[in-house]
Amino acid sequence: MGDGLKYAAPASKNGFEIAILCALPKERAAVLLLLDDLWDGKGSNRHRYARAERDFNTYTHGRIGRFNVVIVLLETMGKVPAAGAATAVRIGYPNISLALIVGICAGVPFPKKSQEVILGNTIISNILIHRDFGRQHSNHFKAKVEAEHVYGRPNKNIRSLLRSLGDDGCPEVEEQAAKYLRQLQEKDDTDPKRETGKYKYPGVDKNKLFDDAYEHKHHDPTLDCGCYTQGSICERSREIECDELGCDSNWLVPRQRLTRHRAQGSSPLPQIHIGRIGSGDSVIRSAQHRNALAAEEVIGIEMEGAGAWDELPSIVIKGVCDYADSHKSKMWQDYAAATAALVAKAVLDEYLGSGRVSWYAHGP
Repeated sequence: MGDGLKYAAPASKNGFEIAILCALPKERAAVLLLLDDLWDGKGSNRHRYARAERDFNTYTHGRIGRFNVVIVLLETMGKVPAAGAATAVRIGYPNISLALIVGICAGVPFPKKSQEVILGNTIISNILIHRDFGRQHSNHFKAKVEAEHVYGRPNKNIRSLLRSLGDDGCPEVEEQAAKYLRQLQEKDDTDPKRETGKYKYPGVDKNKLFDDAYEHKHHDPTLDCGCYTQGSICERSREIECDELGCDSNWLVPRQRLTRHRAQGSSPLPQIHIGRIGSGDSVIRSAQHRNALAAEEVIGIEMEGAGAWDELPSIVIKGVCDYADSHKSKMWQDYAAATAALVAKAVLDEYLGSGRVSWYAHGP
């Protein structure tokens, strides 16, 4: 993945221009695989980049492309830890011009103003909506769209970046991300230190979307777990994958893109969607609540962006690992974390930066 140039580690935290925030270790692990250089542990860098007292986030320093990056693993998930981490980064790394919140999210399968979203696709934010902010009516919650103004308008650098990505599916970035995916999967298959196939596409037949009315629960009336009672779902069923639970495939919703790839015997490459992301502290496992957000033109649902947005110039880049319904599982999380990391690297290829930080030492 190199470009032939020789790079040097920054002399201090002032030499870092990009921050990448991850809430889960598996999100951070995928990003670390894409580093072109790792600066930690070289010479006196451990002391140069030491974290401040009472800062409980985990930092990794390295290079992706022409940018020196600091990768931040949050103390835990949610907007409050993200806000704390972003504040620490803003203070400790004064030349950060862009923060990428990279990881996994839920996707809206049929957005109002976008192509259908399938598992493994990546969503990039152009607007962030606080999905916990709104009005709770007797039968539904309505997110307050005006909340997008709370986070302010993206700065000029980010607006320029979003314009460069365009709204036609970002073919150049998708092509570059697909290239990085092939390289990552080849490395994954040959490195004896890692679990082989961890970032392999799980399979078209594992990409399942069930009808909104079909709940993920036991459907056997002889069981006494309570699932057969109208509106009830036992806790045990929530921890079981659809195949083991026996979810009825007759309730699956046909997906145009998957049907085409199934017929061809191929796997879809990561596709990028740019649009509104709903951010809040709660995990959504309800198709009805997801659809209420979709009515506000939200295409992705995550938990950290709302915390970082006000502290650092930010873009959320998240891989879709579930549909925010009762059939939510962890099967797609590693692959979705990888696709988000790949797209983040491809996006940085397009980013011009602030011009304040020197980005390489000398030529070959």
